[in-house]
Amino acid sequence: MPPETNQQEARRAVIRRLLRKRTIRTQAELAQQLESLGHLVTQSSVSRDLREMNVIKDPEGYRLDDAAAASPTGESGGFVRGTATAGNHLLVVKTAIGAAQRVAVELDRSGWPEIVGTLSGDDTIFIATSGAAANRRLQRRLADWGGSNPQ
Repeated sequence: MPPETNQQEARRAVIRRLLRKRTIRTQAELAQQLESLGHLVTQSSVSRDLREMNVIKDPEGYRLDDAAAASPTGESGGFVRGTATAGNHLLVVKTAIGAAQRVAVELDRSGWPEIVGTLSGDDTIFIATSGAAANRRLQRRLADWGGSNPQ
């Protein structure tokens, strides 16, 4: 592994630890904390790390998004909180707070034939399906993927 990759991984591990321990409101504050711990950083490297780590900025500051690892091709990170049908062509998916948009993009990219399209809010996704059978298959697939209890 190239030395810069090791440095990046070490820096990101420190970022995760810092974000779990305290509220960090700005990238400059995070850069200062990293530098005090011996990591040479620039604003652009901090910004890139936060973006690639899927760190969320809310009114209180930066925070880790535990659902950021969600991907239809792998583990869901436990993002699915529940599903419910709404007619023959609509499936409603409840996600972790702040995860719905990112998860909807992953679902759109998944190529799953049951999905016609998605619409998401903060913690809810509406998924249009091609019919009742596709709706049921998708609900089972999401339950297997995310560990939810279909309703």
